[in-house]
Amino acid sequence: MDLTEIEWNKLGAYLKETQILGSIQNTLYWDQNTGMPKNGATWRSEQLTYLAKILHKRNTSIEFQSLLEAANIELLSLEISSENTQIIHSKKRNIELLLKEFNRNRNLDPKLVELLATAKSKGYESWQEAKMKSDFNIFLPYFKELIKLRIEEAKQISDQYSPWETLAQPFEPDLTLKWLNKIFKPLRETLPALTREIGKSKKYSWDLTPKSQHNLCSKLLDEFGRDKNLVVVANSPHPFSITLGPKDFRITTRIVDGEPFSSFLATAHEWGHSIYEQGLPSQTHQWFAWPLGQATSMGVHESQSLFWENRIVKSKSFSKRFFENFVAEGCVLKNYYELWKSINNLKAGVNRVEADELTYGLHILIRTELEIDLIEGSLEAKDIPSEWNKRYEELLGVRPSNDSEGCLQDVHWSEGAFGYFPSYLLGHLISAQITTQMEKDIGLLENLIEKGEYEKIIFWLKNNIHKYGRSLNSMELVRKVTSEELSSEHFINHLISKINDFC
Repeated sequence: MDLTEIEWNKLGAYLKETQILGSIQNTLYWDQNTGMPKNGATWRSEQLTYLAKILHKRNTSIEFQSLLEAANIELLSLEISSENTQIIHSKKRNIELLLKEFNRNRNLDPKLVELLATAKSKGYESWQEAKMKSDFNIFLPYFKELIKLRIEEAKQISDQYSPWETLAQPFEPDLTLKWLNKIFKPLRETLPALTREIGKSKKYSWDLTPKSQHNLCSKLLDEFGRDKNLVVVANSPHPFSITLGPKDFRITTRIVDGEPFSSFLATAHEWGHSIYEQGLPSQTHQWFAWPLGQATSMGVHESQSLFWENRIVKSKSFSKRFFENFVAEGCVLKNYYELWKSINNLKAGVNRVEADELTYGLHILIRTELEIDLIEGSLEAKDIPSEWNKRYEELLGVRPSNDSEGCLQDVHWSEGAFGYFPSYLLGHLISAQITTQMEKDIGLLENLIEKGEYEKIIFWLKNNIHKYGRSLNSMELVRKVTSEELSSEHFINHLISKINDFC
């Protein structure tokens, strides 16, 4: 052992133990969503609450603070004599992020942490029942409690940001409402008009059996190079991806009646999340338990999932390459062009997860504006169903017929995840901008996909996006990769090109 790094190694050992506890928490969450019997919910709530309490205690303890301070002092002495400035810079960034998170957690009342963990577990359970029965009133009291607790959390954490901005920081560090409104403004002005242009697109009516859909999802992952010793797939009410350990990656999908592409696209989406996690610094060197081994932000995370879902699977070349697999599973379409048209059906609908690239952004704008009004405005929780339907009619020209296909369709609010939704739309913008750069560097995506050169695509992503972890924030990463600030221009241009090609 290098005697000059004793304190650093002590801190690393502490972080690893915290990470192990966090992975146990994630494993319980995975089980809750994929295999736990309904009557296990009460005990699971107690388990998750207990773990949340332990983790908060560790993340705010005097011992942790002392380890951080000692490692920081040791690092300053190393900087004077060390010739490896890159390693020193990385370690300084780790300490900076750890101190930032420590101060955020230290401001929280431990009792509030317990209450939030319980509210999230009960909120998820009530949301499942409310969605199944299409009755928002079942979820309402738990929803109100989550809003109240999250607002209190924001007040305790920070006076630097507004309450909603504070809640958004774990998902998108450094995000402000002023910046978000600026980046989203061109989309709000452009997307509704573009949506009206595609209102008469043809939809092919057909379906596949659940077994055929599962087979196609498995073939898709094999096509992309999934290692079955690393990645496991299951079903859940809402698709998600989660990492349980350095060599343990889980993704879920779901079958939706009448939507033959639902599980297929969900699998591609969650694969994008998973392959990003597999490419992070935590998988290649010593940063597993450290901040630098984590994802840059959820906006960058979503850019990776949306890239595989929309830029890969929805391409013409992919339909051409994969068409025979669909035929083998009972697809009634005549040729790959019909498959491409079907998988890219451009039409406004009420469901976000099933939405096309164009209308998807309006789904996110509606959710983002609603939760900002809930957290910082005068919108009351009880008015969400009517306000949701009203805004859908205004922006998308459609109206949900019930709560299940309306305000209860997403899982996020049941877990109090306010501030997450903008990440989806930011992900679209980041994905479009980095795709432009990727094509400059390694060639047109359509050509790469037609040849099945997924390894080449993954290699570029790992070396230009994944490897940075949290060494940069999302906007710094975009500037580094594309040599320009993030804007909506690349995404809007992509949508216009697709509309012209499609319609």
